Amino acid sequence: MKTALVTGGSRGIGLAVALELGKSGYAVSIMATQAQTYYPESTQRLREAQVTYSWHSGSIACAEDRLRVLRETVEAHGRVDVLVNNAGIAPRVRSDLLDMTEESFDDVVGTNTKGNMFMTQAVARQMLAQPPEGA
Repeated sequence: MKTALVTGGSRGIGLAVALELGKSGYAVSIMATQAQTYYPESTQRLREAQVTYSWHSGSIACAEDRLRVLRETVEAHGRVDVLVNNAGIAPRVRSDLLDMTEESFDDVVGTNTKGNMFMTQAVARQMLAQPPEGA
């Protein structure tokens, strides 16, 4: 079975993507900042749709979390065939350009750009190391 890793898959667009991939026959690995118990409605929707999935808590901004979630995904499903980089954050305080702090900028860029870039790198390395699906 092909496996899709969906970051930010706990709700919203990420959950919708996870549901559609699951309905299309993929096993889905969901990465979310909170534990599965924090999202009972999402869990219910996944179960009702009979999606084969695993849930992994972590932050896309944290290198250790990215690598751990990838490792847990491979342990749970044997491989990764698709990565959906959906995770992202908005500034904690929305403000005018003239009032933005470097800390706020670093937080958003560290998550939305750096986190997604290095998750892509880790998953690409995994994909290159694994045998083709069905082989």
